[in-house]
Amino acid sequence: MQKGRKSNERFDDGIYGSGDLSRNAPKQKFPNQERDPRHAYAIVHDELMLDGNSRQNLATFCQTWEEPEVHKLMDECIDKNMVDKDEYPQTAEIEARCVRMLCDLWNAPRPEGAVGCSTTGSSEAAMLGGMAMKRRWEASRRAQGKAIDKPNLVTGPVQVCWHKFTRYWDIEHREIPMEPGRMLMTPEEALSRCDENTIGVTPTLGVTFTGQYEPVKAVAGALDRLQETSGLDIPIHVDAASGGFLAPFCSPELEWDFRLPRVKSINASGHKFGLAPLGVGWVAWREQTDLPEELIFWVNYLGGNMRDTALNFSRPGGQVVCQYYNFLRLGKEGYRKIHDGCYATAQLLAREIQQLGPFEIVFDGQTDAGIPALCWKLKPGAEAGFSLYDLADRLRCRGWQVPAYTLPANCQQQTIQRILVRQGVSRDLAMMLVDDIRQALDYFARHPLAPSLTSEEASGFHH
Repeated sequence: MQKGRKSNERFDDGIYGSGDLSRNAPKQKFPNQERDPRHAYAIVHDELMLDGNSRQNLATFCQTWEEPEVHKLMDECIDKNMVDKDEYPQTAEIEARCVRMLCDLWNAPRPEGAVGCSTTGSSEAAMLGGMAMKRRWEASRRAQGKAIDKPNLVTGPVQVCWHKFTRYWDIEHREIPMEPGRMLMTPEEALSRCDENTIGVTPTLGVTFTGQYEPVKAVAGALDRLQETSGLDIPIHVDAASGGFLAPFCSPELEWDFRLPRVKSINASGHKFGLAPLGVGWVAWREQTDLPEELIFWVNYLGGNMRDTALNFSRPGGQVVCQYYNFLRLGKEGYRKIHDGCYATAQLLAREIQQLGPFEIVFDGQTDAGIPALCWKLKPGAEAGFSLYDLADRLRCRGWQVPAYTLPANCQQQTIQRILVRQGVSRDLAMMLVDDIRQALDYFARHPLAPSLTSEEASGFHH
């Protein structure tokens, strides 16, 4: 009998006949004793069954399906630290290849001299782009003998990472609010908020709330004219978290990237429409001079003198390796096929949901106008007998996560519902969802709700 085992326990006991699983697992205090690995695995595995099915999560922008080869590569890279470029030089070379490929994809003037890096996600990439804008602005102001104590950033209605950036780095956030009939940044609204303290303007290629593209080229043209009349040279950083891996393949004629000289940097999320596993983002600068030297660090205590730009200093390398795998595996042709299929499914869903009666489509997933997503609201004046929060709650009974949420200022009173169509959301799954929405409407007709769920009582979805 192994020391420490109870007298009535055997090595070949079934897992659920073991002493480990006959009592509650520790949840508050650090355990004193070790466990059989099969038993510990069973405990954690069983708890994870209570999570939702990620394939049915139509709220997330992130990938929930990967090819078997990606799973193999992730396992092979589980011990690789992306930042330790001396120990893992080939992984570092793969990262550099990805940066060059992205700079080529985004039409940088000199892709072979690409400037950029991988990050943990697009939020970190956005912060690096934002910090570069701030440092360039500070350097320009100092050269003019002017104060640097009142920087501001102009954005449209943005995801929380930009609120974090402006708060963390003490920058005034001049966020353009939504208004009835205008849900995006416009050149006029952007210019009205620009002054000598503006470090940059950040349009979003795929607004979180609706999925639509903001007009990067039109904003760039307006800033060009502003410079001609006022001398203010205000750069653009494009938040292409979603659109950066969509527009180049499905709307290559859309000018939003480094083809516009005013665009100095771009961030994108590899684990969204870049199709990589969770945990990788990218940031690229137009030219070397657009990345201030003070954001570059050289470290030698890992065995070599290595350049480091990202915020995190220990990051897994697997996601970057798998990003490169996807570039090799798919190329432009493969990315286009996958994303075109997602757009077609989003547009089909928009048509089907529009026909169900009480819904008005806000965005229908048009390829050149936004990402493969759709969102809708209840028709004004419709006596539906339920709220979109009720519908979201009812769909969760079938495993679907279809978020309902209010829009930001100044449209806080408007509730909408949204679906993201990613790789893995097949046509069959989409039509099953439509059937479940139809059955939910039938249920509400038979069981009127009084009162409906509120946003506080609903699923708790937040951007």
